[in-house]
Amino acid sequence: MAKVGKREIKRVNKLWEIEHGIQEKGYELIAGIDESGRGPLAGPVVAAACILPKDFFIKGIDDSKVLDFEQREEIFQELTNNPNIFFGVHVVDSSIIDQINIFQASLLAMKMAVQKLSIQPNFLIFDGNHHPITAIPSQAIIDGDALSISIAAASIIAKQTRDRIMIEYHEKWPQYDFKSHKGYGTEEHRKAIFEHGICAIHRKSFEPIKSMLS
Repeated sequence: MAKVGKREIKRVNKLWEIEHGIQEKGYELIAGIDESGRGPLAGPVVAAACILPKDFFIKGIDDSKVLDFEQREEIFQELTNNPNIFFGVHVVDSSIIDQINIFQASLLAMKMAVQKLSIQPNFLIFDGNHHPITAIPSQAIIDGDALSISIAAASIIAKQTRDRIMIEYHEKWPQYDFKSHKGYGTEEHRKAIFEHGICAIHRKSFEPIKSMLS
């Protein structure tokens, strides 16, 4: 491993504070859960759950939103190829989002990501201020992806999984340039919608698509 400075060690260690507080209450297997893709006009919402070994150190880990694609990809590979790290991922596509709304779809994705873990955690920490109802003790943490190492890990797995999906969709529908904006409502994406109409992965319940269709 490349040399790591004291500041980085201190920063990553601080991300363990929430988990340490929960461990002091007797919970050892803590899963962090986060989702990616609530806001886009196209594509799925993806959630990940991740259980890290106690005091695991990984250089550069942070909220996925502050990392670029290459940084996330490097950490994603470290997380998903480590046999001591357990993770589950669930994808809810745009058709389900249109049926049950994005809030419920996000809760469903997070709940299913937990169920896909190969070992059962005994405590769950979710990013945000809402989380699905579960029999496992749990807590929602606002800005959890920037405060908790387990949620940060989940945010990277969820975000990178979704980005990869959107890059694949770009190959099928290159006119929308999904590889660049990942389905978010950028000016470029909105122009493409008005020019080409919508495709199968656009969310029909989202504006301005909803108004266009009506």
